[in-house]
Amino acid sequence: MVEGSMTQGAGQGPEVERTATLRDFRVPAYVHEAGPYAPSTHPGEAAGPGAGGPVPQPVEEPEGYTPTQRDLPVIRRGDTLQMTVDPAADPGPAAPPDLGPGPLYVVGDVHGYLDELVAALQDKGLIDDAGQWCAGTTRLWFLGDFTDRGPDGIGVIDLVMRLSAEAAAAGGYCKALMGNHELLLIGAKRFGDTPVNSGAGTATFQAAWLLNGGQKSDMDRLQDHHLQWMARLDAVEEVDSHLLVHSDTTAYLDYGRSIEEVNDTVRETLTRNDPDEVWDLFRKFTKRFSFRDEGGADAVRSLLDTYGGTRIVHGHSPIPYLLGEVGSEEGEDSAGPTVEGPHLYAGGLAIAMDGGVTMAGKLLVQQLPLDV
Repeated sequence: MVEGSMTQGAGQGPEVERTATLRDFRVPAYVHEAGPYAPSTHPGEAAGPGAGGPVPQPVEEPEGYTPTQRDLPVIRRGDTLQMTVDPAADPGPAAPPDLGPGPLYVVGDVHGYLDELVAALQDKGLIDDAGQWCAGTTRLWFLGDFTDRGPDGIGVIDLVMRLSAEAAAAGGYCKALMGNHELLLIGAKRFGDTPVNSGAGTATFQAAWLLNGGQKSDMDRLQDHHLQWMARLDAVEEVDSHLLVHSDTTAYLDYGRSIEEVNDTVRETLTRNDPDEVWDLFRKFTKRFSFRDEGGADAVRSLLDTYGGTRIVHGHSPIPYLLGEVGSEEGEDSAGPTVEGPHLYAGGLAIAMDGGVTMAGKLLVQQLPLDV
């Protein structure tokens, strides 16, 4: 119980012990005055002329006082039963403070190499020995191409989907972009051998998928929830002034003048389920090397000026190709040069993240920004 004094009003007795309440309302002094808004209602004291009590006299309200539509009678302290209010229940431990966004990481093309992905994530301290998320509020972005060529593309997708839930529960996130191989797998599952207009004759998604390293074991294990997850992936995102895309191409400009418009257009194209439209989308996402040669920096700027960001981060084209150390994609299965980390190029405006894991390179997981 809290001891103290209460301001003495007209007719109130000596100081009394104050009872603690959840909220202490301060009553203006004028409400204790007798007047048209404060009739006397003490027990045994009748109001009005001839009732044995004082006749209430009108009083002038304080300056600035505005009566409400219905003024409530004033209840004096002596008229009420005083009760002790129990303290509020213990709310338990306070929520942890909002520490803001955690560090930002990006992952290059995985292409079904699940063991290499797990090892790379563990090496960066993002998952523990059991493969569970242990990075708290860290933000993790995959740049697309989860399947084909490697042995366990569906296992990769399952891992990324699980880590997305675990990261969100820990206050971070794990997200992914649409790669051309996601489009290829979706097309192979939906359209199979249906002929499409490839621009160079007739083609099919099934044939293109097999030609580009499609694995029968992935197709056998592919389920509706995998397809739905892939079909909802964004194509472009900007995070901490980094413009994240899968492919090193300016073809994104064909799908919108804002990040939201590009992502909506890609999703709507997949929703319409037209094989020719999906093929055209796949074909454009397969283009590469727009940032590598003369004019590459200008190509990067065309994307940055349109969608925002100060540097573009992409996968898709293996770093040995960008360096000219491997001449053509026919050499993908041969032992490639050693890749130590991301490749910064195009006048410092572009970061390549495909370490060439399909050609004995390295599966890259990198914290941004780069220390350069």
